[in-house]
Amino acid sequence: MKIIELSTQKTLLPLEKSFKTALRSINSIEVVDVTIQLENEESGLGSASSTWQITGESLESIEAAIEGPVKQAVIGRDIEQLEDILAAVQESCVANTSAKAAVDIALHDAYCKTFGLPLHQYLGGGAVFPVTDMTISIDDLEKMQDSAKLSKEQGFDVLKIKVGNEEELDIERITKVREAVGDSVKLRLDANQGWSSKNAVKIIRALEEKTNLELVEQPVPAGDTAGLKYIRERVDTPIMADESVFSPADAFRLIKEEAVDLLNIKLMKCGGLRRARQIADMAQSAGVECMIGSMMESHLSVTAAAHLAYAHSNITKYDLDAALWLQDQVEQGGMKWQGNTAELSNRPGLGLY
Repeated sequence: MKIIELSTQKTLLPLEKSFKTALRSINSIEVVDVTIQLENEESGLGSASSTWQITGESLESIEAAIEGPVKQAVIGRDIEQLEDILAAVQESCVANTSAKAAVDIALHDAYCKTFGLPLHQYLGGGAVFPVTDMTISIDDLEKMQDSAKLSKEQGFDVLKIKVGNEEELDIERITKVREAVGDSVKLRLDANQGWSSKNAVKIIRALEEKTNLELVEQPVPAGDTAGLKYIRERVDTPIMADESVFSPADAFRLIKEEAVDLLNIKLMKCGGLRRARQIADMAQSAGVECMIGSMMESHLSVTAAAHLAYAHSNITKYDLDAALWLQDQVEQGGMKWQGNTAELSNRPGLGLY
């Protein structure tokens, strides 16, 4: 069944409230939605978000890559040769991981619809639906405490706290959030590359004396593998790579150097489901567990990540709350939230309406 068309559409999605990290502050997200059309009139859907500070892609560059070399790599191909087409997408141009992810997701959706399979079944099955954390973005102390309390009341028992760039204030932020939610809630820290390795050790040690932490995510700049290893060897809290791992090659290097305890896989970083699975498989062979995460993305692309999270046994932690930040929470199928749990449809493909 041949692919006869690939089209894109740009969309602006407002957030319910501002989202602030050490890297950026946003009130809305821009996405490029992708539709792949097959000759039997079946279609597949995908989506990519623009994140200048992480992937280096703008809305315009995502659209240009998809409408240019990526489109050339897929048009006229038979969807039944899915693995070959996915490899061609990755080889179509350098970088442009979010653009590739959007098309990768759409190809998986079209393939699974063609054969009547839910995406999670094609990816390997599943047993327990993913239970996400909730992110507490950087703000003044009282607002962060209020957000943490509200999230706990809504049933989120794992919180990811955004920190970075302000050593003493970061320690106070985490201490105050812990006071607000008590010891029953797990806390994850995400510094978004905001610390130096020495400051990270100092901050994490200070926090370890005050409270328990589940993990610390990307404390130093993405290219500082030595810094990650330095921190990991000097603290008790598990260290997770995020911006440091875009590709299977990045994952291999981090594992080989014993630089981290965990890897955070995001479809927009790695180029889609195919490469995400490769990273999770490689990490599993080395005994390194993975988190599935997301940028600030659409319901569509987070649904794709949730299908992979449900299907892969080495993905044991989940950070899929991005869709819950959107103003428009109209049911779109594919993934339905029950409190902090992403329940997936058994409809073919992504299961979207």
